[in-house]
Formats: sequence, structure tokens, C-alpha cells
Amino acid sequence: MKVWWKSKTIWINAIAATLVAAESVTGAMQPLISVNFYAVMAVFLPIINAFLRTITTDALTASKDV
Repeated sequence: MKVWWKSKTIWINAIAATLVAAESVTGAMQPLISVNFYAVMAVFLPIINAFLRTITTDALTASKDV
């Protein structure tokens, strides 16, 4: 078993969620990136998740004491 914080899938999703939340509050990135970027990310994030899921070999656990 692998502790949750070593999961690439968890980290990718946490980073994406953090960036989306920060952008929705600040709007700071909108002048810097095109609207198409959001569409591309909406397509590629599920693909990245599916790929990471296919290479997953260990179950996750909340603690090291398993």
C-alpha cells in the first residue's frame, strides 16, 4: 500500500483544483492565457487522470501504519 501523499493522481488533481480555485477568486491569469486554454485543460485533465490510473499498482492508505 502507498500513502496518499505519494500518489501522482492525487497531486495532479490537487494542483489543478488549487489553480482553478485561485483563478476563480483572483482572475489574475485571465489576461495572460487564452480562453482555449481552459477548454484544452478540460479535455486533457481527464486523459491525464485515466493514464495515471492505468499505471497505478498500489492501493492508497491514509497512514503508514498498515
